[in-house]
Amino acid sequence: MARGDEVTGGAGGGVPPVRLEGIGKAYSGTKVLEGVHVELRSGSVHALVGANGAGKSTLGRIIGGAIRPDEGQVVVDGRPVRFGSPLEARADGIALIAQELALVPQLPVMANVFLGIEPRRAGFVARRTLRRDFEALVARWGFELDGDVPVGSLRTADRQKVEILRAVASGARVIVMDEPTSSLTPVETGRLHEMVEALRREGRTIVYVSHSLSDVLEIADTVSVLRNGRLVRTSAAAGETEERLVAGMFGEAPAAVAVDRPASTGGGTVLEVVHLSRRGVLHDVSLSIGAGEILGVAGLVGSGRSELARAIAGVDVADQGTIVVGGEARTIRSPAEAIAAGIAFVPESRKDDGLFMDLSSAANTTIVGLREVARRGWLRRSAERATTRALLDALAVHPPLPGARVGRLSGGNQQKVLFARWLFVRPKVLVLDEPTRGVDVAARAAIHRLIVELAAGGAAVLLISSEIEEVLELAHRVIVLRQGAVVRSFGADPAMDEVMEAAFGLAGRAG
Repeated sequence: MARGDEVTGGAGGGVPPVRLEGIGKAYSGTKVLEGVHVELRSGSVHALVGANGAGKSTLGRIIGGAIRPDEGQVVVDGRPVRFGSPLEARADGIALIAQELALVPQLPVMANVFLGIEPRRAGFVARRTLRRDFEALVARWGFELDGDVPVGSLRTADRQKVEILRAVASGARVIVMDEPTSSLTPVETGRLHEMVEALRREGRTIVYVSHSLSDVLEIADTVSVLRNGRLVRTSAAAGETEERLVAGMFGEAPAAVAVDRPASTGGGTVLEVVHLSRRGVLHDVSLSIGAGEILGVAGLVGSGRSELARAIAGVDVADQGTIVVGGEARTIRSPAEAIAAGIAFVPESRKDDGLFMDLSSAANTTIVGLREVARRGWLRRSAERATTRALLDALAVHPPLPGARVGRLSGGNQQKVLFARWLFVRPKVLVLDEPTRGVDVAARAAIHRLIVELAAGGAAVLLISSEIEEVLELAHRVIVLRQGAVVRSFGADPAMDEVMEAAFGLAGRAG
């Protein structure tokens, strides 16, 4: 669906709604954007692509008012602006859907969608009108959401839908979407693409930040490629290929080839889950993982995959069942008890459940093993920094600064910091829920190599991913969850169509 033969693409003529002139931004002395010039046109989809740390999310957040540039100028409708917040940008018709979602968890879906633009009567929120507007919005765009449910109770994919509807409801003429499909199913992604096309036909401008190059080539008019904070080129999407984009992003083909699974160590069972249940989400789940083994978990969104991971990691408490680590039955009712048992957890949402976004990389890395960098009860800052820097270097985190605030890192680098935490303590069990969500091809390959290395070192790995290809590539065995129960088990290298049939309920339950 890529359209247009002009570099600017799109339908709009005259003054562009947004123009970026010489944009620069630095953190802790390290430049993340330098001299970037980009022009957006009305009625077009303008994609930003680049490796993790290339600056594309930072550029999107500058457009959306979440970050102020250190250098250069943002020009809206021909006039220079200096937004101090996303609220100021929204008042100028620019809405930002950030990768790390900014919703009010205590408020219901409906209130979040219309937050700040609620229909009012005599100074009070007109609730009937609000409900009618919400139902019309959901019906038009095809996202199934209960308007009365608190946002905090939703899975990540549904929170992403709330953010998308919020931007659309605001009537914004420029919408910045940062990794909008990272938690969506293929069906929901298709629906989002239809929404983007409809918004484009209405004359709105979409800034589409994504690691999915196939998505970009399908829906974009124009693509800007960033590398190490600099603009490589802006061109018509119709003239691009995935190979050309990758070459632009990395300068040369990255080491993104499939990794080899580690050979089975032949060790004994490290993790055993027996008859694990949690009301409404998990039903009598049993599994076992040996030393050096990667067990993949497949299933549709809502099948209970994340709920299983959270129960094993102590984030949610199971109603019944037993968790055995290294032959010892453990009581796990909190993440602290799981860590004490040797269980590490990389959650689906690094912002909500994984990282302390306002703390440094060093603090996030060493927080589960402070005794290792302490003496007589006092934290040795020099030892903490040296240990963290070595881990960040090994994981190719850019920039590898132990003191850098995690919230300022790219999504892929944030994910690597999570892995650095567990490399620091070398757990017996590693529970991974969407470990490569929202990362580029190079970071994905690096994370895959790390998973394989941890397994080769004797760790038992539980791998959950919405991408069935990722599960099949890495796992020694695969189980399929549906409606909170294990419906099928496979040995090595199962056929993808059989796994998907089981996930969709088209295959009978197997023991």
